[in-house]
Amino acid sequence: MRDELNRHAARLAGVPLRALAAPRAAAPPLSAAGWQVSLARHYLDDAAETALLKFGADAGLVIAARRLFAGEIVNPSEGRPALHWALRAGAPLSGEPETVRLSLAPALDFAGKVRSGAVQTAKGERFRAVLHIGIGGSDFGPRLIADAFEDRADPGIALRFAANVDPFDLDRAMAGLDPSSTLVIGVSKSFGTEETLYNLNRARTWLEESLGAEASQHLALVTANPAKATAWLGGRNAHLFDMPLSVGGRFSFWSAASLACMISLGPDVFRDILDGAAEMDAHAASNALETNVPMRLALLDYWNASVRGAPMRVVLTYANRLRLLPTYLQQLEMESNGKSAGPDGVTVTPPTAPAVWGGEGSVGQHSYHQWLHQGSQAVPCEFILAADRSRDPEGLAALTSHALAQAEVLANGRSLAEVMAEEPGLPEGVAPQKVHAGGRPSTLLSHAGFGPKAFGSLVALYEHRTYFAGHLWGLNPFDQWGVERGKTMAARLRPALTAPEQAEDAVTASLIRMIR
Repeated sequence: MRDELNRHAARLAGVPLRALAAPRAAAPPLSAAGWQVSLARHYLDDAAETALLKFGADAGLVIAARRLFAGEIVNPSEGRPALHWALRAGAPLSGEPETVRLSLAPALDFAGKVRSGAVQTAKGERFRAVLHIGIGGSDFGPRLIADAFEDRADPGIALRFAANVDPFDLDRAMAGLDPSSTLVIGVSKSFGTEETLYNLNRARTWLEESLGAEASQHLALVTANPAKATAWLGGRNAHLFDMPLSVGGRFSFWSAASLACMISLGPDVFRDILDGAAEMDAHAASNALETNVPMRLALLDYWNASVRGAPMRVVLTYANRLRLLPTYLQQLEMESNGKSAGPDGVTVTPPTAPAVWGGEGSVGQHSYHQWLHQGSQAVPCEFILAADRSRDPEGLAALTSHALAQAEVLANGRSLAEVMAEEPGLPEGVAPQKVHAGGRPSTLLSHAGFGPKAFGSLVALYEHRTYFAGHLWGLNPFDQWGVERGKTMAARLRPALTAPEQAEDAVTASLIRMIR
């Protein structure tokens, strides 16, 4: 089947993207949970798209969805299901999914009590600040939520984040905070993450210097390893919350890992985010392949990366609320599917996940869009148009027109004849520099009423897309052996920082001497 896809790609390679897109423009967009998605500007025609859908059907995408939502083992490395979707289920489930669903309730209840003042500081006062400590999946998601809805945050509770083992990250986060009114939240699924424990140890010392033995009243820990957390507390009591083992770190956005956001924004806003995600879950679980948006986007990822050979995808968020989304997606997609061997250890033949990067529109237009338009590599782009419609209409009109214009110019380009006609009299060497090759494919996602629900459905869309794409590539999206190796090497190298001769690699030894 892949040979047939290759034949279609070769056939379409010489066809102008404008010519392919024109007949596809009249097709209705895909739709899910209020999101409209246009795939018109891609190197596809009816025959190629039919072949791609058949490939998806033969690969068992519908079966993959059924297995995910049935709670079957889809993470063979750990012998576990992937139950992040259960956290946002509105109705009671059964078995382990129900246990996962109920695990969120204590965090939501606690958040409400912190906001109301029912949960108080050691001095019997309301908490005035929350310091969230975590890294990777325990940081990117909560940070994205907090930034997206900063305007809804409780003005009486400051929210800070610290992730990096660089001491300045925590110093910056704690600057101006009073330990006697600060709640420190530590999030680590294993409760063994070096960066998180380093920052937690420093934060605990900071609390103890002010509060003494009562410092533990200012600690809330979210983990799947309560025994380790309890040992770290040294027999003192703190607020403990569960992170289910069957919820991967980069899929833990919906769990107690986002406790800081529940406190800052309020449980009701967080429930709206969950409700939006649940709506996308229902779509992913029940819609046929042809209309299933995450499946179609996963197939598009396969088409562009594995068939057409595009090494990257650029996410352009024309919504200030989503400015951190590309960073979040880098972990979600690249840690999940940035692999070249399947669960059986066999190397996967075609190129797998592309690099994902991007930023906020229209800010990026004054930076890397130059490369997108006239650089030597043509890469697929993904526009997300989801502005806050309650804001100033003049700015929203400009934002929308910029997004549409960028997509059009990327696709259609600008010929030398057009340059000469529009700007007669240009010096001989200047006109060719204004030519845009075009032929850059793009997807457009839009939502007419963006808010917490639409936000939740969008993140869930990307989660399901990542899972389905991993299935197409024959990968396990729920492990991360590459990350684990780096951690092991860092621990092994630590002694060599003071004794370079202990480094096994000659270059590493020379680098240690250089930086000492």
